Amino acid sequence: MGHFRRRLILATIALFAAAPRALSEVAPEGALPAPSGPVILEVSGKISRSNSPDGKALFDADMLATFPPQELTTATTVTDGVNRFDGILMRDLLNHLGAEGEVVRAIALNDYVIDIPIEDFTAFDVILAHSMDGERLSQRTKGPLWIVYPRDDHPELDDIRYDYRWVWQLQHIEIR
Repeated sequence: MGHFRRRLILATIALFAAAPRALSEVAPEGALPAPSGPVILEVSGKISRSNSPDGKALFDADMLATFPPQELTTATTVTDGVNRFDGILMRDLLNHLGAEGEVVRAIALNDYVIDIPIEDFTAFDVILAHSMDGERLSQRTKGPLWIVYPRDDHPELDDIRYDYRWVWQLQHIEIR
């Protein structure tokens, strides 16, 4: 009985020693899981869900792939012809983060910055594209992420004011 009891105590100690590590790997209620790959998007500002100590939501490609996929076929002012874009709806991302604001400040890798009214994402099926014509976007091809409007579906989007909101090489979104 002494040998059995000793093994039980050691197994219990091992279980409790492992518990804090296992519990810390589980995201608390409302928090996002931590990215496991390279971060391709940071979201900050007026959001209620985050996964970093500074209150930002950090996403890798796999995390963004968990959102419902969205496909959009449209022409752009910077590519030839009509292209098919794959990604996620911007409003799905913002809703998932509990974003509350009036403006989305989009910041690209080349430091291009533009403020986009958050109402654009409810009025139109704007996507955060990761692929064009079946090819994953890279920095050379306006990626890894590109804000794309359904230009061909809405004549009012064929306007230079909206053209400025097509942010390629997107790296950061701030909700204001």
